[in-house]
Amino acid sequence: MAKGEDMKEEIEVLYTEQEIEDKVKELAAKIDEDYKGKAIHLICVLKGGAMFMCDLAKRLKNPLVTMDFMAVSSYGNSTESSGVVRIVKDLDEPLEGKHVLLVEDIVDTGRTLSHLTKLLQERNPASLKICTLLDKPERRECEVEVQYTGFQIPDIFIVGYGIDYQQKYRGLPYLGGVHFKEE
Repeated sequence: MAKGEDMKEEIEVLYTEQEIEDKVKELAAKIDEDYKGKAIHLICVLKGGAMFMCDLAKRLKNPLVTMDFMAVSSYGNSTESSGVVRIVKDLDEPLEGKHVLLVEDIVDTGRTLSHLTKLLQERNPASLKICTLLDKPERRECEVEVQYTGFQIPDIFIVGYGIDYQQKYRGLPYLGGVHFKEE
């Protein structure tokens, strides 16, 4: 377990940097196979999905990859989703006629993803699929169909590899479960 100077949290490594790298390569190979000969428009849900999408894009062999970013919020500084999804940064490019792959860091209750997929479908993409690094199926409240999943995880709070807790721990090279300690 890692412990920082001002930490009230302890972090247990769940997936090492190598395990993440191997999983990203595996997902990229599946996506390359499914999108053979088609341009793919990756949409990253910021901020948590940024490292994952960049690593995924680097490992795709498809030369026809474009990217865009959007930021939504349903957590604030909490560990629980508020259920209210608000768009903080919208896309720069239109989606009409594009094969869109929405890249998420984690699917939890599904509320944010359900809201996003409805919004993106209204923009008339040729197709819309979802890729997530982490999935917590036992927390699901809304039905969402995820085509590409890295790791299924239990209901624990995760940090590292772009995912934060109160803006901390994004830069950790691994994924860790947070154990909150009372001071």
